[in-house]
Amino acid sequence: MEQSGTSSLLQGAVQELATGVASALRGGGHRRMTGDALVAGTEEGIAVAAVRVLGADLLLPHLLFRTPPAPEDLAAFREAVGSYPPRAGVAPTVQWSHWAMRRTLRRLTVSPGGPDADARDAEPDAVWLDDATWQTLTHQLSVLAPLAVPGEDCAVARAARRRPVDVARGFVRAVRRRDWRQAAGAGRWLSLLDGVPDTLGLEAGLDFVELMGGGDPRVVLQVRAARLMRVEALVGRP
Repeated sequence: MEQSGTSSLLQGAVQELATGVASALRGGGHRRMTGDALVAGTEEGIAVAAVRVLGADLLLPHLLFRTPPAPEDLAAFREAVGSYPPRAGVAPTVQWSHWAMRRTLRRLTVSPGGPDADARDAEPDAVWLDDATWQTLTHQLSVLAPLAVPGEDCAVARAARRRPVDVARGFVRAVRRRDWRQAAGAGRWLSLLDGVPDTLGLEAGLDFVELMGGGDPRVVLQVRAARLMRVEALVGRP
């Protein structure tokens, strides 16, 4: 019972964080994500664990809008990175999620042009994506949606760029299966990829995913991120 209660608290804390991020994406990035209600309403360990579950997306509004994160958010993010390093033998998605958090922290705290501005952590292995079926690829990419950010050039992003049609197929499959989180994550990747079939109708697809899965803040977060990045990508193209 105690374990079930802890799991429920963690899920609630993650949902609250996702709600804050989604709101900040709509409002231009000016919002504290780890609000007082979250910290006061959960044990400190649960709050930090929730930050780790949401991962790099906690600070996504600040990457997209180039706004400084609140000191409380940055402190919670740092603590989550330090408290939950990936253990030996964990799944590649866990390793990549942690890598994404470290990379986000560096992007937001290292001065441009400074001595560590171009420093890169060694990337985890991504060879498992090379021969993945399109179904598996889409599932894995949706789990790693926090890596779908403008300008990211890592092995996972390169794997997605090589297979836009497969990701589009996965998006359609997720919608048909009513797997709104997977559809939203795949849609976020598609918003950044060249070569996506026009027949997919990504804009309408994202609208439908938000309509049907909008009760889940993590779906809303991904859809809003996808729209923002799609607009930026379209503006940047000749």
